[in-house]
Amino acid sequence: MKLTMYCIFLGLLVLALPGQAKQQLKILTWEGYADTDLVAEFEQQTKSKVEVTLVYSDDELWNHLSQSPQNDYDLIAVNTAELQRYKEKGYLRPIDIESIPNIHQQDARFQNRRQIPGLVTQGNTYAIPYTYSEMGLIYNRQLVHQPPETINALWDKAYAGKVLAFNTSNHSFTLAALSLGMSKPFQQTDEELMVSAQRLVELRRNLLTVYSSPQEAVKLFKTQEIALIYANYGSQQVKALADIGADVGYTLPKNGTLAWLDCWAISKNAGPLAEQWINFFLGEKASQRLTNIHGLANTRGASLLHHNTELIWLEPVESGETRNRLWEQIISGDVMERFAP
Repeated sequence: MKLTMYCIFLGLLVLALPGQAKQQLKILTWEGYADTDLVAEFEQQTKSKVEVTLVYSDDELWNHLSQSPQNDYDLIAVNTAELQRYKEKGYLRPIDIESIPNIHQQDARFQNRRQIPGLVTQGNTYAIPYTYSEMGLIYNRQLVHQPPETINALWDKAYAGKVLAFNTSNHSFTLAALSLGMSKPFQQTDEELMVSAQRLVELRRNLLTVYSSPQEAVKLFKTQEIALIYANYGSQQVKALADIGADVGYTLPKNGTLAWLDCWAISKNAGPLAEQWINFFLGEKASQRLTNIHGLANTRGASLLHHNTELIWLEPVESGETRNRLWEQIISGDVMERFAP
């Protein structure tokens, strides 16, 4: 009896020892960046438990992390234009590069992190490139017979009620500024923001609706008469529509082809398991999954970008909070109606 009780006591003691509890990660990321089977493989390799929360806009990503009481997310997938405000708020910690050997398998341009604005601050790396794409126009060949040449096609009354825009504030104001020929679309004055707001009210009136994910856009294309889609997810959306047999083309507007670079960044309270996650998803298997299954470029292989078009890489904006507030008013048809002609 004493021996049995002693064995039970030893068993409980072992369970209570430091390091015996299963490690956990909470992740904020985008569709296609953390497929279920790859997450399960990572969990098995690291004896960990991973909780993935998907987001569908920069605004949603920011709200999740900024409103988390204990800042309890460990990793986020964030584009370089948004990265700065996370750093300024103190939400992120430097990344231990030495713990991520797969960095050395990335293309040279991504290993040279100092040349990518925002990744390195005071010698510390705060984000690791993961995937990237341009943001062009998808057009229905049955309704649009010539590839649109400029972003202004989204405002064309010939397509009234047949246009899909992406539900995001920052990109929308930048697009409006580009359509109006503003010289600094990412850093607009208060007056310019009001002009862009008026332009976006005009756009809203030309839309069928806004979408929040590639899958939602596909469903709308299958059930509605869609002429144009602003492709926030770029080649990923083109592939998703091609997979259902949609007769679509893809073009990069001369005056408004934005491009994004998404990176992994680590929250300030996260442990070393976060670096293990980044290393795993920079591996060949996960990288090829991005390209072969989701139609996204990976940082190890050949670019999917169209080099014959000048791309406008996303930059930090003058005020994400102001843009978000105005955008919410615009898409709801609220007070911004007074800016319409």
